[in-house]
Amino acid sequence: MLGTGILMSAPGLAKLAHNDIDELSALEPVGFNHLPNLTTIRMAHAILHKADTRGKADHGWLKSFHSFSFANYYNPERMHFGVLRVLNDDHVEAGMGFGTHPHDNMEIISIPLEGDLEHKDSMGNVAVIKNGDVQVMSAGSGITHSEYNKNQSSAVKFLQIWVFPNKRNVTPRYDQITLRAADRHNQLQQIVSPNPNDAGVWIHQNAWFHLGAFDAGKTTAYAVKAKENGVYAFILKGRVTINGQELNTRDGLGVWDTAELQISAQEDSEFLLMDVPMAL
Repeated sequence: MLGTGILMSAPGLAKLAHNDIDELSALEPVGFNHLPNLTTIRMAHAILHKADTRGKADHGWLKSFHSFSFANYYNPERMHFGVLRVLNDDHVEAGMGFGTHPHDNMEIISIPLEGDLEHKDSMGNVAVIKNGDVQVMSAGSGITHSEYNKNQSSAVKFLQIWVFPNKRNVTPRYDQITLRAADRHNQLQQIVSPNPNDAGVWIHQNAWFHLGAFDAGKTTAYAVKAKENGVYAFILKGRVTINGQELNTRDGLGVWDTAELQISAQEDSEFLLMDVPMAL
């Protein structure tokens, strides 16, 4: 138990503590700067990560904020939230990107916020994703891939999210969809689920993601999908109150042992809800 309602086995803890994330290993130690912050605000059945307490990496061409331990950013209080392992807020300069590198047994979701991100992988997929798209890659038994900023004159910004799967060594899989922005205006738009026939992309995990773009003063309620799940909310922009807790741009709030979230936009706001199992 890590003090956040998160359960994991001792072998799993050892693996996470080693923190051998392969995404940036080739870049270390040259040009790597991380600013670990230990400020974690704990409440009954909730944990608050303020935007300025995230880990930070600056490689020049890549600037990344880490909500959870990643690469050289290690914080024992921020290893994961249930099966949500990585939430990186990435900024990649024009024409730059991540060279070919491997992954296995991880569900990887990318959500572009600005610009165009080019993807190539060992399954033969070549694609460009942009704001309004969602990409999923089930690494399964093993894949290699690369990600590059398609543009030569402007940066690309995207969220990179890793979720532990509920099945190991599955056949690797790639998918992407384009969302309708109108479907999240003052309502919650499902973008990830466990069901291939449901809205959004699907992953090998009992998890649901929703995006919302709410006008100031609008409210909604979110019913947690499974009793064993918690919800990690990440504010893309604006000011939102969730279950009485005020959150600002890039703040994160994890809540568990609750059936419903009450959400109110204090100003025009966009946010992501990640409803995930709390036990690995």
